[in-house]
Amino acid sequence: MKAVRFLIRGRVQGVFFRASARDEAIRLKLTGHARNLVDGSVEVVAYGDSLAIDRLESWLHEGPPSADVVELYREDIDAGDAPASFVTK
Repeated sequence: MKAVRFLIRGRVQGVFFRASARDEAIRLKLTGHARNLVDGSVEVVAYGDSLAIDRLESWLHEGPPSADVVELYREDIDAGDAPASFVTK
């Protein structure tokens, strides 16, 4: 199992980015969370299969139609105890 933290910058709050990321992660059978950060960015932490995480990353580059992703940062993290589901915070 792999775990990755993504930080997404641009117009990513108020455009259903978290909910759309959650739906995509669930479709890919990933667990984790998506949450808004105070600086206007979105954090997505995903746990699961390496290929599925790569597919989520490709989706995050675009996001939902109303988003405008300017920057995407990826950081591998310790998988530790993976959550049972994918949620928005």
